[in-house]
Amino acid sequence: MADCLFCKIISGDIPSEKVYEDELIYAFRDIEPQAPHHIVIVPKAHIESANDINCENSGFVAAIFEKIPQIAANLGFAQSGYRVVNNCGSDAGQTVKHLHFHLLGGAPGGKMY
Repeated sequence: MADCLFCKIISGDIPSEKVYEDELIYAFRDIEPQAPHHIVIVPKAHIESANDINCENSGFVAAIFEKIPQIAANLGFAQSGYRVVNNCGSDAGQTVKHLHFHLLGGAPGGKMY
């Protein structure tokens, strides 16, 4: 999608600090980190939100969750623990309408609401 922030990051039109990329997913450091390690992981296909995951695109989500432990290990926080967060819709705080997961680690996490 031409006006999607994450699609522009994936294409390289907007710079990012990439930590992982393959044919299905792209992972980069969040510009407003909420933890010492705050990685945003997105599918390279434009999927608007978790509400739009289906049998035709769920492979992208599987690929993300298969790579999360590797990304966390490469950054040195897999053993101490991490949190994976997805915000779906405006009430949950989704600000970019492209499915994405926040990988947070490097310090103890706080309570969830």
